[in-house]
Amino acid sequence: MLKGYRVQENKLLVEELGAGAIPAAGTTWLDLVDPTLEERTVVADALGIEVPTREEMYEIEVSSRLYMEEDVPFMTALILFHADTPQPETTPITFILTNGCLVTVRYAEPASFRTFIAQIGRRPLRASTPEHIICGLLEAVTERIADILERAAGDLDAVSREVFSETNGAHRRKRRDLTEVLRRIGRSGDLISKTRESLVSITRLITFLSATSKANARKGLRVQLKTLARDTVSLSDHAAFEANNVNFLLQATLGVINIEQNAIIKTFTVAAVAFMPPTLIASIYGMNFDVMPELKWPLGYAFALGVMVLSAILPLLYFKRKGWL
Repeated sequence: MLKGYRVQENKLLVEELGAGAIPAAGTTWLDLVDPTLEERTVVADALGIEVPTREEMYEIEVSSRLYMEEDVPFMTALILFHADTPQPETTPITFILTNGCLVTVRYAEPASFRTFIAQIGRRPLRASTPEHIICGLLEAVTERIADILERAAGDLDAVSREVFSETNGAHRRKRRDLTEVLRRIGRSGDLISKTRESLVSITRLITFLSATSKANARKGLRVQLKTLARDTVSLSDHAAFEANNVNFLLQATLGVINIEQNAIIKTFTVAAVAFMPPTLIASIYGMNFDVMPELKWPLGYAFALGVMVLSAILPLLYFKRKGWL
C-alpha cells in the first residue's frame, strides 16, 4: 500500500495512491506499507532513488542500515511493535530523506506511526518539511517506548511485591504460582530487551541524521534532534536499569523456589526420621522367633503400640526444640 501526504493549510492530508499512480507534485511524505514491486518501482522512478527490499532492510550491519547514495540518506531503524501482546517484536523501518520528500518503507504497523498520523490529521504542524516529519515520527516512537518502559516497570513492581510478600498458614498454599511469576518476569525481560534493541537503533539513526547537511541546515531542527538524542539516551539508561531489575527478580524468584523446595524436603525428612523408630519396633515384633516374652503377654499389643507412639513423638519434640520445625 502506498500513501502520500501533502501539506495543505499547515496540515498533512493523506492520499491513498492506487496501483501505478504517480505521486503528485508537492507530496511531502510517501509511506510505503508492505509495498509491492510495482509500488516500489513507481516511487523509485518518481524520486530517482532505489527503494531497499525487505531483505536489505533486515541486514544487521550498521553500514547496511545507515548510508548515503548521491547525497540522499538511507536510514533503517528497528521499531518496536506488538508491545501490548505476549510476544513483542521489532521491525525494520527505512527512512529516505530526498529533496522535498520523506519516504518510509515498512512491513508492519507500529502504534507510534498510527498515533503520529492521527495527530497530524487533527492539529497544525510546527513545520512541514520532510526533516521535521521524520523528527515527529521519531518523537512519537520514543514517546511510545517511554510508555512501554513505564508499564514494564509497573509490572515488575507488582511481581516484586508478590515475590517478597509475607504469607503464612492457610494462605501459603494459595500464595503463588511461582511458575506464572517466572513467566511474567520472562515476558517483561523480553519486552525490555526488544525496547533496548530499538533504542540503540534509533540512537544510531539520530546520530547519522544529525551529521547530514540537510539536518544541519536548520537551527530549530538541530535543537530538535539534540533533544531526541538526549531522550533516547535517557530511555536507554532507564531500560538498562529495568533489565538489571529483571535479573534481580529472576534470581530472587529462583531463590524463593529453592527455599520452598527445601522446606518441603525438610518436612519429608522429618516425617521419615519420626517414623523410623516405630518402624524399627514393628519390625522387631514381626520377627518369627519362638521365644519372645511379649507375644504371650496380655498387654503386649498395647505396650508395643505405646512404645511406637512414644518413639515417634520424642523425635518431633526434639526437632521442635531445636527450631527445625
